[in-house]
Amino acid sequence: MSRTFDDLVTEADTVSVDGWDFSWLDGRATEQRPSWGYAAAMGERMGLARAALDLQTGGGEVLAGVPRLPALTVATESWPPNIAKATRLLHPLGVAVVAESEELPLPFAEDAFDLVVSRHPVATRWTEIARVLQPGGSYFSQQVGPASVFELVEYFLGPLPAAVRRGRHPDDARAAAEAAGLTVTDLRFEQLRTEFLDIGAVVYFLRKVIWMVPGFTVEQYRPQLRALHQQIQADGSFVAHTTRFLIEARKPV
Repeated sequence: MSRTFDDLVTEADTVSVDGWDFSWLDGRATEQRPSWGYAAAMGERMGLARAALDLQTGGGEVLAGVPRLPALTVATESWPPNIAKATRLLHPLGVAVVAESEELPLPFAEDAFDLVVSRHPVATRWTEIARVLQPGGSYFSQQVGPASVFELVEYFLGPLPAAVRRGRHPDDARAAAEAAGLTVTDLRFEQLRTEFLDIGAVVYFLRKVIWMVPGFTVEQYRPQLRALHQQIQADGSFVAHTTRFLIEARKPV
């Protein structure tokens, strides 16, 4: 017997969305993964680094999976619930977790790290990354690309301007990295299929990824959610497409 709209929405609206672990969506949503395998590639680079910085670590889940961390490893995070979660997870591994403010410079000296990484940063602070990288050091990052999951975003918000749809374009990332004095050594882009299998998955996703539909609440969008629930029941899923790009940039010696 299928679960009701109210049951699915209530469950997804009350479960914790702290951290950056999406395992709650197992069996409720699917997302095609990029071909380059960020976590493994990042782990390889970590194994060769002496001092590494993970920017916007979330709950620390990706960094905690690295097989061999550098002797000096630091992570930053700005959202208080994630700071607490990352601290609990990473401190036993010898990783210092530092609270970061996007309005202030990174709290590190120049040339402090030979590797800086970041998975899905909200914004990339290229000038600060260039400042804290040692000459010859690298920035390695997987990022959300333009118009990612916009089938879902525009379902709630309506058609968005072309300038908004272009935001987070990899070509703009290349230009910003080069403007900060870095040399881009790798840049790859992929569009990937995502499916939401029930309306609870939609609610959870929008509560967790808060910039997709800013200010999202179940009550505000209940009529649209109910209509989407009926659509998912009829079609079997709601299909959207994520976009991802991988960028690696080196600070010249």
